[in-house]
Amino acid sequence: MSSSAKAEALLALHRFGMGPRPGSVAAIEADPRGALIAELERPSAAELAAASLPSSANLPSSAKAFRAVTDAYAKRQAKAIVAKKEQDAKRKQMAEAPAMMEGAAPETGEMAQKMAAEAIPDPGRPIYLEEARVRIAAALGNEIGFVERLVWFWSNHFCVSADKIRSMSGAYEREAIRPRVLGRFTDLLQAAEGHPARLFYLDQTVSMGANSIAGINRTRGLNENLAREILELHTLGVRSGYTQEDVIAFANILTGWTLVPPGDNPEHGGEFTFNPRLHEPGAQEVLGKSYDDETVEQGRAVLRDLAANPATAVHVATKLARHFIADAPPSALVERMAKVFIDTEGDLKQVARTMVLSDEAWTPPATKLKRPSEWVVGMVRATGLTQADPARFTDGQALLGEPLWRPPSPKGFPDDEGSWIDGMGRRLDVANNFAERVTGRVDPQDVIETVFGSSVSLELKQAVSRAESRQQALVLLFMSAEFQRR
Repeated sequence: MSSSAKAEALLALHRFGMGPRPGSVAAIEADPRGALIAELERPSAAELAAASLPSSANLPSSAKAFRAVTDAYAKRQAKAIVAKKEQDAKRKQMAEAPAMMEGAAPETGEMAQKMAAEAIPDPGRPIYLEEARVRIAAALGNEIGFVERLVWFWSNHFCVSADKIRSMSGAYEREAIRPRVLGRFTDLLQAAEGHPARLFYLDQTVSMGANSIAGINRTRGLNENLAREILELHTLGVRSGYTQEDVIAFANILTGWTLVPPGDNPEHGGEFTFNPRLHEPGAQEVLGKSYDDETVEQGRAVLRDLAANPATAVHVATKLARHFIADAPPSALVERMAKVFIDTEGDLKQVARTMVLSDEAWTPPATKLKRPSEWVVGMVRATGLTQADPARFTDGQALLGEPLWRPPSPKGFPDDEGSWIDGMGRRLDVANNFAERVTGRVDPQDVIETVFGSSVSLELKQAVSRAESRQQALVLLFMSAEFQRR
């Protein structure tokens, strides 16, 4: 096979996939573009084997059960601490024992709570780490990982934060994002905006119309967060023609979108529901169109229209091309992808297919700086490992400034070089730590031959051959421009 074919296979793996691993270049070099298309066509390409993970609807009851166990344990420990203090007091025959016991009560409660926390771990963290483990395994195990990269892209586009709802962040990605990344954008939009994690993250559950039944009797009012982020971040994009009046009208339309209270309904608590008592009555006008329906369909109708808006097509096409191709993507490619988006009514598989089959998407050299998460996964894949410790992995991502499911704002993590270039020093620390752990089983020369292939410059080969140790050689490979960029 020619060196140009290998170079295109490497570009496919770096630019569209999760990075090359031993044997992956040989597996796709006969037809790299065809291999990417084949992955798009594979049934259930984005699904995960996650039978052990709870659904988002089950999490509230799980958390409630955990709190009950923790409280019971804390009470038992409090009684034990009190009993021990009483026994000590009697044994020493201290006259001031009653006063001491009374003064120690707050300390007793704090000690009990601390012991309970140490004995029973936070349920959010084990669930979070298990979600991370399954996600990491998918990224490491895929031959190419193009569809997995699309999952990561759309999860960041429609982001929620584990800082606010840790145990549900992985379930949100599995339930709302994964089943629809190769479907129609309107279906993905509806699922993401109506998911319990989204409503909780953007405080939609506390929003109510001023003239609603609940709004008239309470001091709480309208919350614009969900409406604004849908318009600005998820569909039309900034400076696309909507006004503050459109935001307010849309926010009124979305009143009533909330969750079933877990305490009221143990079986369905935490699921999406439409509560008419919170909904602002009457017609609302958004982007010059009146929406009269006063049920949940009023909001869904707006979402359908936003999904079909030409500005949404351009916004989505630009973000996709920027993520995969370049910080300043070719305008012709963006226009072609946006046209396909409109012509196919938002068929995301066809938009991704158009990107892959466009010559502009294959123009070397690789100039796009990989985000920390992409680089870390690529580093592990390059060694041939198919599993990683989720705690260590997520700690590493946090160190690099891209903690898993913890974006700095509803805008998600940035996708440009300027936002990440200052973190190269931390990448060096991570690369050195990882190389130290795998140096006994990974030969740098094997990595060059089976993973880097024709992309390795003569200068890099010479530097690796002159390295003082395997660890140093691996670090040189992982920190090279050939590996950092796609």
